[in-house]
Amino acid sequence: MITKKRKIANAKVDSNKAYTLKEASALVKEINTTKFDSSVDLHVRLGVDPKKADQAIRGTVSLPHGTGKTKKVLVLCTPDKVAEATAAGADFVGLDEYITKIEGGWTDIDVIVATPAVMPKIGKLGKVLGPRNLMPNPKTGTVTNDVTAAINDLKGGKIAFKVDKVGIIHASIGRVSFPPQKIEENCMEFLNAIIKLKPASSKGTYLKGVSMASSMSPGIMVDTKSVHN
Repeated sequence: MITKKRKIANAKVDSNKAYTLKEASALVKEINTTKFDSSVDLHVRLGVDPKKADQAIRGTVSLPHGTGKTKKVLVLCTPDKVAEATAAGADFVGLDEYITKIEGGWTDIDVIVATPAVMPKIGKLGKVLGPRNLMPNPKTGTVTNDVTAAINDLKGGKIAFKVDKVGIIHASIGRVSFPPQKIEENCMEFLNAIIKLKPASSKGTYLKGVSMASSMSPGIMVDTKSVHN
């Protein structure tokens, strides 16, 4: 059943129009139907074949205004790194006890940082962490000995992204409480990061489609021509 608020929101979005990034960043606030501070999400369809290794786009980007959400960080490390990780602001720090908890189904965290030395121990957690995009990976900066830098980045607005099996990247880039300019700037930073990763083997249109939406609100089609790097 469509609520009255959703009907009003739907009426404000022209489904046949591609809005500029600036217009979409203002409109997404106007059509928000929730009472809570909804996330603003981007969905980017790419002209790539994710089955090809060089076109399986993934990376990280530090959003200039953060995501509006403080990430819960778990650091899996050897005892000599525990004090450093704790001082840097990790929410959970340890190793064996958290491996056991995760094996039991616990995943109440947003991101996991691991030191290289413990990776052989946590490889067996792939079945639990993989589907939830929680497995530490050197490419996203979450496998490192510099746990302080990793935690600072993650708490400061660094996000990881990767293309799914149908060629779409999904990411939360802010909150509806953000001013339109901050939403736009976060979007631009995110999209430019994706553009820079365009593989040489990708032919034709790379940025095929971009849409923006907040939780439980209609999607807004973004004109890819309004995205520049």
